Amino acid sequence: MKEKARQYALAVWGALDPIYYACSRLEYVENKRDGCRPIFRVRITKYKGREIVLSDGTKIQKNDLLLKIHLHNVRLIRELLHLDSEIKKGRYIFEQVKAGLPYIANYIRNHEQFSEIKGIIGITMLNKGCERLGFETFSIVNPFYKWFKTAVMMPIIVVSQFRFSAFRRPPKYLFMSKDKLLTLYDCQPSH
Repeated sequence: MKEKARQYALAVWGALDPIYYACSRLEYVENKRDGCRPIFRVRITKYKGREIVLSDGTKIQKNDLLLKIHLHNVRLIRELLHLDSEIKKGRYIFEQVKAGLPYIANYIRNHEQFSEIKGIIGITMLNKGCERLGFETFSIVNPFYKWFKTAVMMPIIVVSQFRFSAFRRPPKYLFMSKDKLLTLYDCQPSH
């Protein structure tokens, strides 16, 4: 019964995802040459939060341009359903993010607003280990927004079969400066 409900929820979510994609102005990050489409979808956004200073000195202020990164959750969950342990699921997500970051670097490098983009931002409850990828985490200060993001992420927890205890951490902002991203993940010569 539980499995059927999960499959049904995933089917509905999969059917609604193209509508969400069309309305959200997201773009796939992909390599036209090799046809690879990593787990990320992205869009340029103006930052609206409090001032943040990253460890490399990059200052993120209101209205700065950032690339907002989104995991392609439906695709990710379909893969996670085949894994039988929390450790394997966590490792899979880590590897997918790590494999996608060079594509993010390439996307920013080739973006028409390259010089104005300060870095990348994401929001996730899966923030354990993200520092090893180069991200810095910051708490969401606004309690309503934190609650909203937690509520929005709950279906992911249920459908992906993660235990709720794995999500006791509140959602957090993930940041990485453009310079750090290009230093760690850029595979091309400088701009």
